[in-house]
Amino acid sequence: MNKDKEIFEKIYAQGGVWTEFKPPKELVELVDTGKIKPCKVLDVGCGEGFYAIYLASKGFDVMGIDISENAIKLAKRNAEKQGAEIRFMAIDIIEINKIKDRFDFILEWALLHHIVPEQRPKYIKDIKRILNKGGKYLSISFNNQNPDFNAKGKNLRIVPENAKMPAGTKLYYLSFEEIKKLFEPNFSIIESKLINMTAGKKEHIGNYFLMEK
Repeated sequence: MNKDKEIFEKIYAQGGVWTEFKPPKELVELVDTGKIKPCKVLDVGCGEGFYAIYLASKGFDVMGIDISENAIKLAKRNAEKQGAEIRFMAIDIIEINKIKDRFDFILEWALLHHIVPEQRPKYIKDIKRILNKGGKYLSISFNNQNPDFNAKGKNLRIVPENAKMPAGTKLYYLSFEEIKKLFEPNFSIIESKLINMTAGKKEHIGNYFLMEK
């Protein structure tokens, strides 16, 4: 994923293309129903910080991380404008083991499909390590039923070079069963389903997994 760092820095230097000011309804429902109660939370791939700000407004103790230093600068600025006290840090997820804190809830929205398949098992192990026993983990990623998975008639796991996403990054789509096999050895799956989600102001089919350690 660190190969994309330069792309992400350019994107956020221009203000971002994934800006979602409002939290996703799936997250709001978890909070409103009390399935996820105020606790210590890590927002992985926090971008400009709007989901982290939402959680802070609901009484959560929030830390947000992102690979892009420019994204973190924007997140800090946005949090300050809202009067939200949030810790933000620029870090590549392959180095997430450097985080010494432990969390009761980890939010990961539209990130896993950016991670090359070979790096996923280590990433999941790292997430498990920093999640407290009984803690919840929400992972949302692009499903391989998305139309652009089969871009130009090529059934490729990686979006081909001539069919990159508008942001310029490559994606590694996951089937529902593939991601289930990734998670099952490490977490108890509370709820799993396919959802319609938005990212970059575009609709996608997403893998929704709510889990517990």
